[in-house]
Amino acid sequence: MRIDVAHGLYKADGLPDLVDTRVEPMRLRGNPLACDQEEVHEVYRRWRAIADAYEPERVLVGEVNLAPARAERYVRADELHQAFAFAFLAAPWDAECWRSAIEGLLAGAARTGSPVTWAVENHDVVRSPTRYGARAQGRARARAALLAVLALPGSAYLYQGQELGLPEVDVPPQHRQDPAWLRSGVSRDGARVPLPWTTDPAGAHGFSSRPECRPWLPVPGDASGVDSGVDWGELSVQAQKDDPGSTLTLATAALRLRRRLHRSGTVSGADQATVRTTGEGLLVVDRPGLRLVVNMGAAPVALPPGEVLLSSGPLDGAGSLPTDTAAWLAVSGR
Repeated sequence: MRIDVAHGLYKADGLPDLVDTRVEPMRLRGNPLACDQEEVHEVYRRWRAIADAYEPERVLVGEVNLAPARAERYVRADELHQAFAFAFLAAPWDAECWRSAIEGLLAGAARTGSPVTWAVENHDVVRSPTRYGARAQGRARARAALLAVLALPGSAYLYQGQELGLPEVDVPPQHRQDPAWLRSGVSRDGARVPLPWTTDPAGAHGFSSRPECRPWLPVPGDASGVDSGVDWGELSVQAQKDDPGSTLTLATAALRLRRRLHRSGTVSGADQATVRTTGEGLLVVDRPGLRLVVNMGAAPVALPPGEVLLSSGPLDGAGSLPTDTAAWLAVSGR
């Protein structure tokens, strides 16, 4: 069970007005009157007891958009099982920034006992193929990021459409539905457009069985005039499922391999990892049995030792990892 704005169930006693103009719209972590009230923790203690009473037990994961020291209080042993980690949502495509984020989140997991919940996309931010760069560069980085979060110790969350490599859609103002757009001029609708299931545009590319269907947000290529710079049908499940080079094929292969490695005991499920970077922009994360390498630099970099299990893009055949590419390597020992 995912709890939206899990830190915002209670408001300050007396419902006082916020007069601090430095708090930006939609920044709930900056509004001390609308979030992180002490009463909320008793709610999660009650909910945890209910979740633990099920067989198998239910898992509670909270969207807790607070500074780490405050967010960690929500995943104490008798409260939420997990809280989403947001560091990658704001991190630039930079090996040092990612190293710092990974180390910080793993340190938090060691303190709380709650696994890190890795994510690079969600319903509040620009989709990663658009966020990480233009066209081919953004697509390559998004594929590498997808492979990266699935290799890190802990839990991984993929946002709907991330497995298809969907870019952000520029929804025309007259079609935007996000309440934040109406209240503050911030729209998140570009990441919320219905997914394309079929190459045929009927029913918003298979979103509905009714060919005349007009969903709450328009999809690229329909009569609304939305243009994302791509053919929505070419990114559909139907178009990608049998394409060996598609993002859907990569995501499916990574999930299957991840499960096999953990079930076989080849990779330890413990939150253990060492993280390092090189001067060439290479990010290396070592776990028992698995090595993640991500080239965030400007040029190909020699692969460290290990057997290549999977990569987010083609390797050059010369023992190098191309720029904006990630790979999983099987290793023995550390």
